Amino acid sequence: MDWTRPTTQLLGRFQPWHRGHLELFKRGISKTGQVVILLRKEDGTDSNPYNFGERVKFISEDLKKHGFTRTLDYDIVEVPNITHITYGRDVGYKIEQEHFDKEIEDVSATEIRNGLYKENSS
Repeated sequence: MDWTRPTTQLLGRFQPWHRGHLELFKRGISKTGQVVILLRKEDGTDSNPYNFGERVKFISEDLKKHGFTRTLDYDIVEVPNITHITYGRDVGYKIEQEHFDKEIEDVSATEIRNGLYKENSS
C-alpha cells in the first residue's frame, strides 16, 4: 500500500465483518485502488464482543478469499472510539454514504452475533 496515494477510508466496528462490509470495501477499492480500514476501539461488550485481533483475522481471511492482500490493497488500523467526524472548508476529500440493494442493506451484525442471521460472504 502506498501511503502517499489517494486512499478510501472505511471506519467502523465490524463486529463482525460481514458481506455488507465486503461490498462496501469493494466500492471503496474501486474508487482509489486501496483502502485503509479503521477499527474503532470498542470491544468487550455484548454488542461489541470481538477484540482488535479477532476482527483483523475475520477481515483479513475474508478479503484474502476475495483476492485482496493486506499491505498491498489495504491495511487495518485500530483507532479510538470515534463517534464524531468534523471538518472545515474544502479539505480535499469526500464523505459519501454508499447505498446497496435490499439484500445487502438488510445484513445485520447484531443478528449475526445473535445467531439469527446466517452470514456467508462468499
